Order: sequence, then structure tokens, then C-alpha cells
Amino acid sequence: MNNSKRKKAISVLSGGLDSTVATSLLAKDYDVHVITFDYGQRSANMEIKSSKTICEKLGMEHTVIELPWLAQLGSSALTSTQEVPKLEVNQLDDKDTCDETARKVWVPGRNVVFTAIALSFAEAEGAEKIIVGWDLEEAVTFPDNSKEFLDAFNHVLEIGSLYEVQIKAPLIQMNKEDIVKLGDEIGAPMELSYSCYMGGEEHCSWCESCLRRKRAFESAGIKDKTKYQYK
Repeated sequence: MNNSKRKKAISVLSGGLDSTVATSLLAKDYDVHVITFDYGQRSANMEIKSSKTICEKLGMEHTVIELPWLAQLGSSALTSTQEVPKLEVNQLDDKDTCDETARKVWVPGRNVVFTAIALSFAEAEGAEKIIVGWDLEEAVTFPDNSKEFLDAFNHVLEIGSLYEVQIKAPLIQMNKEDIVKLGDEIGAPMELSYSCYMGGEEHCSWCESCLRRKRAFESAGIKDKTKYQYK
């Protein structure tokens, strides 16, 4: 098929596990332009590096967008000197604990801002889909990953855009284990993805994002090629 005739999509890729699998899944159906955001997060350099490598692997155009002002809002542990919460694996399903940690790493309006910018790219480039990695497990404590948020944002696009653009969240009903299994099935370059809040060359292994990643591979029974500081 001539790529110039393919439908177009914009992917919001953090370089993380979820957005990597979501983007890989839809890559067969769309000519994808990937956008990655640098909003002053601790892990910006590694996320950008990971996203760039993934795009090279999948043959996708990649654009990095800087949003330095976002880091100046609120006091998220991801964008400030506040301590990143440490968890144990047995706390990952404790909603009260995770609600508390979610507040500490919450970046004000992040997914609203990212998705709105993705819409601008979609309208300008004639893309009909915006690909995101929102999933069921994250939605338990992060409402901007939920099915309700997805449906509401798509309703906004129906009203507020001159074009037929839709947000596509193929993992919206999946937990991390399901995502790893799907990624393995479709050959997504999960080994190139980066999930750690801390931004080191190797995953810290103790932040919530690392713990969920590790648990997902273990539960799925799939070899985890991630480099962790501590096993």
C-alpha cells in the first residue's frame, strides 16, 4: 500500500509501556506522527530518548514539544524537588494508598493539555485519530485515564472541532498484565519503553510506575527485558 494514501493519526507517546503498545497496535492502520512532551518532568530526557528510539524502530515521524510552564504549576513530585512516593508491590491494589500517591505525582491538567495539543496537530495534518495509552489500571487513581474521560473528551471534539477527529484508546479496558500480553502478541518494542518516574538510565524499581511494570511482566509470564537498578 502507498503510505501517502494511508489514513493519518497523531500519537501521544511518553515512551512508556502503555503508549508504546497502543501506538504499535494502530501503526498497521495509520500513518502515525508521534508527539512527545517535555514539561519539565524528572524523566524527560529518558522519555524523549525512548520515544525517539521507538519511532525509529516503527518508522514514524517524531516531534518533541516543550511545555516548560507546566512544571511551574502545582507541586508534583514529577516536576519538583518533592520526594517521589515509594511503594511496595502489595500496596498497588490498596486504593487509599494509591489515591494518596496519585495526588503527589499529579501534574495539573496534563492529559487535557496533551490531548488538546494533539488535536491541533490532527486538524492541521488531516489526521482522523489521536492515539493515547490510557488504560483501566491507571484509571483507578488517575481519572484522566478513564473511559468516562475518554467519552467526554470525544464529545468535546464532536462539538468543538470542524473536523472528524476521534481519540482512540485501544487499552482503555485493559490492566497492565493484559497490555504486556498484547504487546508481546503484536511484537511491540516494549523493551525500548521507559516507565520510571525518577529519570535514571535504569528503572529505579521502587516507584509506583516501575512496580506496576514489573508486576505486569511477572503476572503475564513474559520475560522482562527492562534494566532495573535493583531486581
